[in-house]
Amino acid sequence: MVSRFEVASDGAMLRGETDGFGLPVVFLHDSMADRRMWAAQMRAVAAAGYHVMSYDRRGHGETEAPDEPFTHVNDLEIVLDKLSIHAAILVGCGSGGALAIDFAIEHPNRSIGLVLVGTAISGDDEPLLPDAAEGLMDAADYALERRNFDSANRIHAHLWLDGPLEASGRVEGPARDLFLAMNGQVLRNGPPRGEEEADPAIDVVATLTLPVLLMVGELDFPHIVERHSELSDELETAFAVVIEGAAHLPNLERPELFDSLLLQFLEALTGEADEIEPDEA
Repeated sequence: MVSRFEVASDGAMLRGETDGFGLPVVFLHDSMADRRMWAAQMRAVAAAGYHVMSYDRRGHGETEAPDEPFTHVNDLEIVLDKLSIHAAILVGCGSGGALAIDFAIEHPNRSIGLVLVGTAISGDDEPLLPDAAEGLMDAADYALERRNFDSANRIHAHLWLDGPLEASGRVEGPARDLFLAMNGQVLRNGPPRGEEEADPAIDVVATLTLPVLLMVGELDFPHIVERHSELSDELETAFAVVIEGAAHLPNLERPELFDSLLLQFLEALTGEADEIEPDEA
C-alpha cells in the first residue's frame, strides 16, 4: 500500500512516497521530471517483493524549498535516515543517476547496487552537441528568457522524450502528457538556489565495485550513449543494455522491457535469478 511522507531537510520539506516490504529500492528522478516518472516501476517492483521509495528533489514536484545552501546527497541521506533505510539499491535517470553515483562514492556502505539510466556524472565535461540539438537548446533558452514556458517545454519534450535527432512528436499519448506536466512545473519553478556542487565523480567513478546495471536509449543524445559505453568498459561489475527505439526516458517508452530488465537485476542481486547478459534489447 502506497504511503506518502514528508521529511524536513533544513528549511526544505521533501515529499515522496513508499510502498512494499523487503530489500529497499530508491528511485531518483531526472532534472526534467519528478517522482511521477517512476510510478509504473514503483508498482512493479513493490509487487515483486521489494520496499520502494521515491521523492521529489528540491525544485521538483511537491517538494518545497527556500533559498539556502544544500546538497542533494545530504537530502538523500536525510530521507533514508528518516525512513530507517540503512542501505538500498539506487535507481537513477540522468541527474538522478549522477546523484546515485555521488551517494555511492560518499556512502559506500549504504549502497547495495546502482541502476543508471542515461546517467550524468558530476564533474564531466560540457558535451559537444550535434548542430540540430544545439539549435533546439538555444531555442529553448531563448523561450525561457522570455518566460515562454510552454514553448520551452515543447522543445524539451522534443529533445529528451522524442530524442534530439528524431522527429518532434515521435512519442505521443500518456508519456508525452506526463513529461509536459513534470517539466512544465520544473521550468516554472526555476532551479533551486543554493545548491553546493558535489565533488567531481568523473575521475573516481571507475573505482566503484558494487553491481551496476547501465541502461540507455539508443535515440538519446550521442554523448549520453557514448558515456554509457565508456562506463560499461570502466566498471568491471557493470551490465550494460542499450534499449532500441527509445530516447532518454526508456522507462516511459518501453516500460514492460525496462521493468523486466530492472527486476532481473534485482533478482540477481538477491541470488534469486541468473545474472542478466549485456545486450541490446
